[in-house]
Amino acid sequence: MQAAILQEVNAPLTIEAVEIEKPKRREVLLRTAFAGLCHSDLHFIEGLYPFPLPCVLGHEAAAVVEAVGEDVTYVKPGDHVITCLSVFCGECAQCVTGHPNLCENTEVKLLPGAARRLRWKGAVLNQAFNLSAFAEQMLVHEHAIVKIDPTIPLDRATLVGCGVMTGVGAVFHAAKVEPGSTVAVIGCGGIGLSAVNGAAIAGAERIIAIDTMASKLELAKQMGATDTINASNVDAVAAVKELTGGGVPYSFEAIGSKATAEQSFAMLRPGGVATIIGMIPFGTKIELHGADFLRDRKIQGTSMGGNRFRVDMPRLLSLWQQGKLKLDHLISGRIKLDGINEGFARLKSGAPVRQLIDFGVG
Repeated sequence: MQAAILQEVNAPLTIEAVEIEKPKRREVLLRTAFAGLCHSDLHFIEGLYPFPLPCVLGHEAAAVVEAVGEDVTYVKPGDHVITCLSVFCGECAQCVTGHPNLCENTEVKLLPGAARRLRWKGAVLNQAFNLSAFAEQMLVHEHAIVKIDPTIPLDRATLVGCGVMTGVGAVFHAAKVEPGSTVAVIGCGGIGLSAVNGAAIAGAERIIAIDTMASKLELAKQMGATDTINASNVDAVAAVKELTGGGVPYSFEAIGSKATAEQSFAMLRPGGVATIIGMIPFGTKIELHGADFLRDRKIQGTSMGGNRFRVDMPRLLSLWQQGKLKLDHLISGRIKLDGINEGFARLKSGAPVRQLIDFGVG
């Protein structure tokens, strides 16, 4: 099969012929239909997060089941699925207490460098996120996928695999936004726009979208934003406080930078909570004013929106079918696998929301 390989950081991915193993016990072989280009992958390309190389990146995907290994009962060949990096065991303390996205079982959620599913030039090729979606096929644990209705378009389903699940999940699960409340979202990429949309579905009365690109702010209005702030020419924190008369009860940081993380906390009213969704570069430290905690302000992180993906993703697709969740607005374009480097160059510019690699399946 063909796959895009990251051989060294800050270097173009190369398209290579790669060998993939046959499915073993509880493993599923997938034919990739679509894979999204996410900023998280870009962080690994740029070396902002360490990972053993060479590897195949990619984690937001939809696919068709090709074959299953021993003891797999959840899916059969021909089923349509979404992949998720929140692979779970269902038995560890995190899983059985309602936090499968934080599964601690390293026999299922394999640590970086542990997987032996891909080979290139006679040596092990590292599988990223237990998925490696930038390839024509994926070999994954059966608990890394969710089966979906085959009538759902696979390109729309792909979006739910990471960006939409993370943004909406942060609103629903991590922050638990209350109806009638006010929300501020910093960053209007795929995750931030999904947080905006999630806040609208949750019944937030006022949703303030913040970005430096006018085109994304216009899109945010279509996703449910009631107010927009162009942070390229104003102080976002001061603007939010002026709009709200003192700050918001909920803020979401969907960029992944020290500055915006600190801003998300600074724009809170007393008793408010800031939720960091973006991947802040490894080793970066956030500085906050200690006195601000005296008025019950909080800051928290979230892993993939705290998802229970086998329950949440089908529900999100149902909301799309009802017209409440807006997926069509998020697709900026489709590319082929050999256009992946140009796709990441566009992503780095900040212009696209979500580009999809189309593998020509279905």
